[in-house]
Amino acid sequence: MEIFGPIPSRRLGRSLGINNIPPKSCSYYCTYCQVGPTENTEIQLRHFYGSEYLVKQVTEKVQQLQKQGETIDYLSFVPDGEPTLDADLGTTIDQLRPLGIKIAIITNASLIELPSVRETLKKADWLSIKIDSVNPKIWQRINIPHSSLKLDNILKNILSFSTEYSGTLVSETMLIKDRNVDERSAYEIADFIQQLNPKTAYFLIPTRPPAVSSIRPPDSKELQQFYNIISQKLTNIEYLTGYEGNLYSSTGNVAEDVLSITAVHPMREEAIRELLEKHKVNWSVIEELINSDKIKLTEYQGNRFYTNNSI
Repeated sequence: MEIFGPIPSRRLGRSLGINNIPPKSCSYYCTYCQVGPTENTEIQLRHFYGSEYLVKQVTEKVQQLQKQGETIDYLSFVPDGEPTLDADLGTTIDQLRPLGIKIAIITNASLIELPSVRETLKKADWLSIKIDSVNPKIWQRINIPHSSLKLDNILKNILSFSTEYSGTLVSETMLIKDRNVDERSAYEIADFIQQLNPKTAYFLIPTRPPAVSSIRPPDSKELQQFYNIISQKLTNIEYLTGYEGNLYSSTGNVAEDVLSITAVHPMREEAIRELLEKHKVNWSVIEELINSDKIKLTEYQGNRFYTNNSI
């Protein structure tokens, strides 16, 4: 399921997700990843689905949703892995332009030293760059990168790229208990983001079942202390620590939509129930997906989530 949504995004409004990477091709094995573990990290760009196939899928989905009166604010490359591993990403973006919808990319920026990746990222209207830590030891512990990657090199190239990029640049930092919310981490992250000068510095916490079960969000006291430090240097801060809501859309086939969304975006039970109610579909559709082993129930932080068994 390469196209999913639109899903409610706390940063992008109504976002139609484009899954241009199959699970789980990534340069990182992020411990908090909601898509699950990375069996083998990789850094070589290659061809996956191909631009022609993805553009056809997106175009059909957009037309279908527009007929139903659904709005789409962004076409977002937020896949099952690192989007810039796709050698066809730049071509795909070019071919999607006639749809007249803004394009967003969420990247870990690990491959940003490559000229071809830089040129591709420049095509995005909105670009989110991951900065979970600027300390190599903490970065290794949180993101578990490919062995050839060096954090200092990535950070240097992120800063140089930011001077070349003309779209909306934002940063994204996942805050994890006992990892990167201590006083030193807060000052170091704030110093780097201040140099980067993104339009918005987003700080998130894990809200869905993570790849490593021991990962937990910081408590309110830790979040407040972290905020008190970073706010001394940054004025453009947004804390995304709450639930983004249940405003999911369906193309009419709810079972297929649930499968495509949960492949990259675990859904809370109440979100699925609202989607079914909106389209007057019985819960038996979900029971059938569970019984056929296509989705599974997981609990995290007191909430019930349904995830796709392919991840």
